[in-house]
Amino acid sequence: MNEKGFQGVVGHADVVAALKNALRRGRVSHAWLFAGEEGSGKHFLAKTFAAALLCREGGDEPCMQCASCRRILAGTQPDLVELVREKPDIISVREVREQIVGTVGMKPYDSRYKVYILDDAEKMNPQAQNALLKTIEEPPSYVILLLLANSPEALLPTILSRCARVDVRSVPDARVCDFLIREHHVSKKEAGIAAAFAQGNVGRAKEIALGGTFASRCEAVLGLAGHAREFSLARLSSASEALLKEGAGVREIQEILRLWYRDVLVYKATGDPEMTVFRRTPEEAARVRAEAALLSYEGLGEILDAIERAGDAVRANVSPNLAMELLFAVIAEQEYG
Repeated sequence: MNEKGFQGVVGHADVVAALKNALRRGRVSHAWLFAGEEGSGKHFLAKTFAAALLCREGGDEPCMQCASCRRILAGTQPDLVELVREKPDIISVREVREQIVGTVGMKPYDSRYKVYILDDAEKMNPQAQNALLKTIEEPPSYVILLLLANSPEALLPTILSRCARVDVRSVPDARVCDFLIREHHVSKKEAGIAAAFAQGNVGRAKEIALGGTFASRCEAVLGLAGHAREFSLARLSSASEALLKEGAGVREIQEILRLWYRDVLVYKATGDPEMTVFRRTPEEAARVRAEAALLSYEGLGEILDAIERAGDAVRANVSPNLAMELLFAVIAEQEYG
């Protein structure tokens, strides 16, 4: 959140309009679910909505000037509570009871509402969700709960049915590029690369554009994929380990490979380079054409499946290095075919 309020939101015009309409009409649900992938902007939207609810001006925009808005910007507004968890992968029943259920009975300090933000709500264990359910079903009149979830399907149906849902979808590449160029002074080329890889996720695009290492990692990942068929299994293992040690995460490697082989598949099916992302240089476009000629549809399917399995393996506690080694081995086998 920043001092621009809703005007600082990139894209999501439909979501902003719906939230402002609810504020204008005074029809604000006591429980909201902001659903969207990590980095989609749902936290910014939820916190701006909270600021508007607590703003002393009482309009459909937070004024960002009153005492309440200034406290929110400073992180000191007592009527805005953001749940803090001890462990990154779980929200316990104790945390829900102590920070939400056990405090909703205390009236707002100096606002009309008391707003709770529960990020990564899908990480509540079943006991925590059940503990929260009664508050969602019968909240005090002044309580508003904002649940944020990357995977809303992990929430109990009884919770989902009682929340006003806000789906935070992808933002068009042109809007993402404009945001990066205007707000972060990124070059047009770098903004285009970031937007293409982020696929409508503004937070991810910003991370890519400002990280300073994504382009070089992209070259390293695609370089290894392109030479995988020439390497022994031992060399594939050491090369994939080197990628991880240099800071490339499994998710980042997956994203690069997924988009690359998606381009190869699209070009193979259509012959239209305008439908691909990797066409920024003649060399890049030529490589897409070459791989499309080399790989069969079956082989491309195997590679794309292997990319997804790599992420599943890491989530199942397979070591990242082994998961990447197996992924590049599948790529090597298909390129031989």
